[in-house]
Amino acid sequence: MRKRYIIEVIESNQLTVLCPPALLKDKELKKIAFGSKSIEVDFLPHPDEKENRIVISKGIQGAIYFPDFSIPLHIFIENQVLFIGPLIGIFTAGFTPFPLRPIGERSSFFSKLLSVKKTVGALPFVFGEQHIDWEQGTMKGYFFQENNWKIIEIPFPNVIYDRLPNRKSERNPKLIKVKERLQKDYLIPWYNPGFFNKLDINERLLQDPKVAEYLPETHPFTSFSVIEAMLSRYGHIYIKPINGSLGLGVHQIIYDKKQNDYFCRYQDREGVNRLRKFSTVEGLFKMVFANQNLDRMLVQQGIHLLRHESRSIDFRVHTNKDDLGNWHVTAIAAKIAGAGSVTTHLRSGGETKTIAEIFSQDDCELYSEKLSHAALLLSEAIGKNMEGIIGEIGFDLGLDKDGRVWLFEANSKPGRSIFSHPELKHFDLLTRKLSIAFAVFLTEQSILYPEELFK
Repeated sequence: MRKRYIIEVIESNQLTVLCPPALLKDKELKKIAFGSKSIEVDFLPHPDEKENRIVISKGIQGAIYFPDFSIPLHIFIENQVLFIGPLIGIFTAGFTPFPLRPIGERSSFFSKLLSVKKTVGALPFVFGEQHIDWEQGTMKGYFFQENNWKIIEIPFPNVIYDRLPNRKSERNPKLIKVKERLQKDYLIPWYNPGFFNKLDINERLLQDPKVAEYLPETHPFTSFSVIEAMLSRYGHIYIKPINGSLGLGVHQIIYDKKQNDYFCRYQDREGVNRLRKFSTVEGLFKMVFANQNLDRMLVQQGIHLLRHESRSIDFRVHTNKDDLGNWHVTAIAAKIAGAGSVTTHLRSGGETKTIAEIFSQDDCELYSEKLSHAALLLSEAIGKNMEGIIGEIGFDLGLDKDGRVWLFEANSKPGRSIFSHPELKHFDLLTRKLSIAFAVFLTEQSILYPEELFK
């Protein structure tokens, strides 16, 4: 357990830092640093021998742009420098001019995310590309303090957590440039760097023998013959956008061998769940997929899932890395498909339940164990096989009627709709806490073992 210290600011311009005597034992310190700013100072033992307090002057506070929130923070010592923090930048887009809702509808989510600062021992803030002063090496950071948003000038952070809202912002050349500059020129670790591509994830995980068994057969859309062959094997398939989210654009195609008919279940543009019958695959595609770019679609094996009250069930499983860099399962919820819906998403009439609400105690324990085991193996495999630093994943997993686990989707920016369920609210706090706590681990790694992190 790392020790945390209150950083006390006193009225003085002296460049002297008072530290607990144990902190200075056998160490020669010359600088104090906060984020990207540092200053040479004198270190003296605190005369009162206070164990958990580091005292700095107003002069030092101004030089390193330290905001005084009276929160116990971590310290790291390397190369005669005492680092206080960590300072964690959360990078996003979509800022507004409104003080009460500076990040629009997502302001509430970010205020909750920042509220874990005291329990984690860190200073997280939100920023966008327009808030960076490259010449001064500072940023205008949005902090949430005492139920209000405050804009404070601070140094470049120790670590950056990527919370860009969508693929469009991720492809923005200006934002790409900012990302590259902060990582390459300033060597700032950047975690959860991008949205996953379903085919890319599938191809990489297929190469890993530990997790290949969880993957349904998946192919890019190339021809009707692939669809016919998969329908013959599995009876039903799914067609999904390679870069889709929220269940948008998902179609289920079912083949009735007896009647030699094809059925397509999907949600139309008005949000109505449809089930339509066709005599040929070609006719189905001509009618349902008119004006759609099939090159951006994938074809996936259909699974005969566990059901509840005749409706399909899948599971959302969240995993997070902690402040030691280890993966944990932080939430599991069952999602039940809406009547006539092709997916279990809430927007299509789906429901969120706890596993205990729909299964017996024995099944609940068995399924939770299977899903957790699979999610942890998949998290390790994705972390190992994907570029960048990944600290959280939201999995959509299925269990078939034989109890086998299947991976439908992995999300690097998982939605949080499951946490609206009253019995899942405490998992909401845990996922937020660990998503920030992981930055403490990354800060420590970047200071003490940079060659490991940037290899």
